Amino acid sequence: MKVTIVKTAVFSILAAILAACSQPKSLDVVGKDSVRAFESVLNAIPENVSTDKANGGWSLVSPDKTARFIWSENYGKSPRYDVMLEFDAAPFIDAGLDIGKLPGNYAAREGALIVGNKLGYDDLQYEGAPTPLSSYEKIVDRYRKAIGYHGSLDHYNVDLGDGNLFEWAKDFAVNGATKENQDKDIVFVLNPKPLMAAGVDPQKVDGWLYAEVTVDIDGKPTQVYKFLKPFNLR
Repeated sequence: MKVTIVKTAVFSILAAILAACSQPKSLDVVGKDSVRAFESVLNAIPENVSTDKANGGWSLVSPDKTARFIWSENYGKSPRYDVMLEFDAAPFIDAGLDIGKLPGNYAAREGALIVGNKLGYDDLQYEGAPTPLSSYEKIVDRYRKAIGYHGSLDHYNVDLGDGNLFEWAKDFAVNGATKENQDKDIVFVLNPKPLMAAGVDPQKVDGWLYAEVTVDIDGKPTQVYKFLKPFNLR
């Protein structure tokens, strides 16, 4: 009887482990909840969300029209990047930028700078017509590592490579509860190092904050400098 009970307990434990391993997506709280939070952003400023034919996807433009987050509809057809930021070059040029000295992950076009990340070359398939939200869901489904959580601000983000990010609040209702995250419903985030190496004086960039933020590096909270362009959507 004791042997039977032990075997039953062991089999029950193994079954639970196998069930958990076979359903990893059900445990992905960050990935799934980021979809809900991103939908809140899209619903908050629908007039700022549109198709982007040049990049084969969707565009979310900042309230002041100086920056855009762009994400692809189909990685197999996107011309350069699948997720990217496009922003006005003028404030950085005025602060000393030599565009010719920027690294290869940057591109210049019609008074704007583009920095981004190529996720893959998948020919994405949709049930029905693609939408801005369903295209974001493809990032979560196919390239989950590109989605992060910024604990100090309670934000989700898309990793654009080399320390560049697009972030949005996990919960707009409580986002302004602390001084640190007031007016940061969405944030365009740039790694300042390559821009400074190309001549930018970080203290002279108009319209961007140059500030220290807390990020997790190898599991440890670490202070790093970023260029930030935050917005309150409420």
